[in-house]
Amino acid sequence: MNNATPRGPFARLGSYCYRRRWVVVAIWLAVAVAGGGLLGAVGTETRTEFTLPDVESRRGTDILDAHFGGEGAGMTGSLVFSAPGGAEDSAVESVMTGLFAEIEALDGVTAVVSPYEPGAQRQIATGGDGGGRIAYATIDLPSSTSAEDATAIGEEIRDLADEATAGIDGIDVQLGGVVFAEFEEPTAELVGIAFAIVILILAFGSVLAMGLPIGLGLAGIAVGTILAGFVSHVLEVPEFAQMLGVMIGLGVGIDYALFIVTRFREGRRSGLTNEQSVVTAINTAGRATVFAGATVVISLLGMLLMQLGFITGMAISAATVVAVTMIGSITLLPALIGFVGDRIEVTRWRGIVASAFVAVALLGAAFSADPLLVGLPLAVVVMLAGLVFAPLKRELRPRRHRPTEQTLAYRWSRLIQRRPWPAALAGAAVLVVLALPIFGMRLGFSDEGNFPADTSTRQAYDMLTDGFGPGYNGPLVLASELPAGSDLASVEAVTPALEATDGVHRVSPPLLDSESDPTAVMWRVIPETAPQDEATTTLVNHLRDDVLPAATRGTGLDVSVAGTVAANIDFSDYLSARMPVFLLAVLALSFLLLMAVFRSVLVPLKAVIMNLLGIGAAYGLIIAGFQWGWAGPLLNIDGGPIEPFMPMMLFAIVFGLSMDYEVFLLSRVKEEWDRTGDSHESVANGLAVTARVITAAALIMVVVFGAFMLGDDRTIKMAGFGLAAAVLLDATVIRMLLVPATMELLGDRNWWLPRWLDRVLPAIDVEGHGAATGIEWAPAGLDGDVPSAPPEREPELV
Repeated sequence: MNNATPRGPFARLGSYCYRRRWVVVAIWLAVAVAGGGLLGAVGTETRTEFTLPDVESRRGTDILDAHFGGEGAGMTGSLVFSAPGGAEDSAVESVMTGLFAEIEALDGVTAVVSPYEPGAQRQIATGGDGGGRIAYATIDLPSSTSAEDATAIGEEIRDLADEATAGIDGIDVQLGGVVFAEFEEPTAELVGIAFAIVILILAFGSVLAMGLPIGLGLAGIAVGTILAGFVSHVLEVPEFAQMLGVMIGLGVGIDYALFIVTRFREGRRSGLTNEQSVVTAINTAGRATVFAGATVVISLLGMLLMQLGFITGMAISAATVVAVTMIGSITLLPALIGFVGDRIEVTRWRGIVASAFVAVALLGAAFSADPLLVGLPLAVVVMLAGLVFAPLKRELRPRRHRPTEQTLAYRWSRLIQRRPWPAALAGAAVLVVLALPIFGMRLGFSDEGNFPADTSTRQAYDMLTDGFGPGYNGPLVLASELPAGSDLASVEAVTPALEATDGVHRVSPPLLDSESDPTAVMWRVIPETAPQDEATTTLVNHLRDDVLPAATRGTGLDVSVAGTVAANIDFSDYLSARMPVFLLAVLALSFLLLMAVFRSVLVPLKAVIMNLLGIGAAYGLIIAGFQWGWAGPLLNIDGGPIEPFMPMMLFAIVFGLSMDYEVFLLSRVKEEWDRTGDSHESVANGLAVTARVITAAALIMVVVFGAFMLGDDRTIKMAGFGLAAAVLLDATVIRMLLVPATMELLGDRNWWLPRWLDRVLPAIDVEGHGAATGIEWAPAGLDGDVPSAPPEREPELV
């Protein structure tokens, strides 16, 4: 057999990165350091608000911007205070008036409406639990204010408030509104990494093999989040997009590395050299990784169909992190493997003990910095001590690799194959039952009442509710331009119609933009119910559909209902209307890609149906936990609506991630089918070979995603919970139950494809030629080239 240069771009890339590992690592470090330094200089421009399409609240906002200087149209927070002696006490009024003047003078604050201004007495509670003690001032910021700027302004206001009220006993000042909200977040990625260390050691039985996926995951999210930070200067990126990118990037980075490292170790066990094993791994699992990663990116970019700046920024930001991680898996990872070499199979007790200290240190550092300062030095001490003390230098006994037929996964697959109908029906029933709550899903934005009770934002919310009523946490702003020569009496007629509407707590007098020559008018309407309450949504729709058209008929007025609450309702309705287009596009693309990969009609059809069932079940769990509040005691949340972008975002991410397991499992099944032609044996063997890796990968994903439920942000908690639930269901009920059962029922029909369709479909090889672990490799030549696989051993799909 003649020596030859590895064939194909993936093989050549794997060989180059292995041989030029110092160059590859240096490039990644340079990009991280230079990019991080530049981003640190320019900062990020994430937003807490979003731009609406042409909806009613947007038209009302435009009127407020044009005629009222943006009052009620920008980002609004509140300063709520309670004074034991009463808010109108002369000493309290003097101090608070001075404080409001200082706040209004801050850069970035457009207006402060004080409760002590003439006509603003309604901002001081006169009855109920307020009893004259509670009052509030509204603080307006421009709608273009970034999340970082809003946080900085909030910190300045808190400092000014603490200094101004230091001499008043018993006064309680809280800063309300999501614009000024601050979260005490544990570093969730550290929690995920800590548990990933334990899982990977159990899965690999090797400390160095464990470190490779962790290293890739960290490198991917480091460079990916830096690039995503630059994206925020070009697109409208939401505040939580960075946390979402870290969550996804860490999960897929560890998963992709797990697949590739597993293939590398299989190559070494089959007698290949380290370089040959790397080339084989990148040309097989690396190829599959690129396909899976590209699918996740495409699924995320499918959200661009929503045509909203807020969604576009979130999608591109998350897709950037995934793309960088995917690139790292086929460039940085083979370089890191080159540094490890033969030592990947050697594990000593010092490595196990040191890894345990690192895991504990990371877990503690997620909540406090002190454990990190102790745990990491202890890990270093253990490693150094291992150079001297014999017990720590002792190697662990290598694991015995059992034949496929003796593995638990093989026996499980055979059990399912003997009873395919009960297994299929049981798996489908579990998913259907879990998905039932989806019929009661209510989309909407949760309000500050869902914040943790010890936060300033929640305390301000509760004080407003106690003193004035829940509707004061989300006032409606109504606005209309005045037709030329319009009668102001028609304006006055709107107010009583609003006051007589069920669900309205208070209506302000109409406010004209000019006393002498008015061109626009606005009202502030306070609902009786909280912003996230379904009754508030009903009220907004009733005002738009019934009350305002009747009150303005024949007057020429066109009153728009605006404000944050109305904008949130419009946003939810807009996303709901466009969801079918998004779902259809992602489903169709996934079906076509899988059909081209596996040369089958029924395999991708089953995959789409089962993925829909899995995602539907995850939705059902989210609704039960977050909308019905069943997870409240565990996650420290109250029941509330489901954020309108969450179903779409979870669908894009989960449908992309499910392709990882789909490709990894079914490609091995297809390999066995091509080799043996036995549909029953191919399913059992494919499941047995992949079960350990899929289980470890899924468990890591679940832990990484689940760690994000430890923070305070309800949106991040919901995303972490939904992703963890979806991955868990996908890797257990679907991959280990429904897939083998349905493939057994269909038998040879799994691989049916009409001839005309086979000619039309492009051939996509996700694992490359010569992917089987038993390949005969000729000895490497003196020039160091890795010989190619024998031309007669080229399976169609591995």
